[in-house]
Amino acid sequence: MSFSILKKIGDEQKKKAVVDVRSGDTVKVTQKIKEGEKFRLQVFEGVVIRTDRKDSHTARITVRKIASGVGVEKSFLIHSPLIEKIEIVKRAKVRRKNLSYLRERSGKSARLTAKNFDRTAVNDVTVVEETPAEKPEETPATEEKPAEATA
Repeated sequence: MSFSILKKIGDEQKKKAVVDVRSGDTVKVTQKIKEGEKFRLQVFEGVVIRTDRKDSHTARITVRKIASGVGVEKSFLIHSPLIEKIEIVKRAKVRRKNLSYLRERSGKSARLTAKNFDRTAVNDVTVVEETPAEKPEETPATEEKPAEATA
C-alpha cells in the first residue's frame, strides 16, 4: 500500500515532457545555479556516458566532458526543477548503456561514430496530455424533466 503512495507522489514530481536522451548523445544541459539571492543559467555540454531509471521520477544522466585537459563528469536528475533544458546536439552509435570505457581513452580513440538524426524533431518537447483513463470524464449534468401528468 505504501508503495502506491510513493509512486503517486513520485509521478506528481515528474516533468510532463522530457527529451529522450540516450547513451552516446552529446547534450547541452542548462542548469539553474543560485548565487546569493540571484539565479543564473549555466550550460554543461558533453557526452552522455550513462542513463539510469528512465521511467522513474529519479531518472538520471551522467555527462562527461574534457575541460582544460581534465575529464569532468556531472550527474543530472532529469526531472529536477533546477534543470531548465536538455538539448541533444549529436547522436552516436553505441551498443552499451554505460560507456565507462571512455574514461580511460583520449584523443581519436575516444571518438564515437556519428549517427544521422533529425535534431529539431528530437529536441521538440511537446507536453504529453493525460490519457482518458487517467482523466475523470466530465459528464454534462442532465436535467430531469418532471413527469407530465396526462389526464
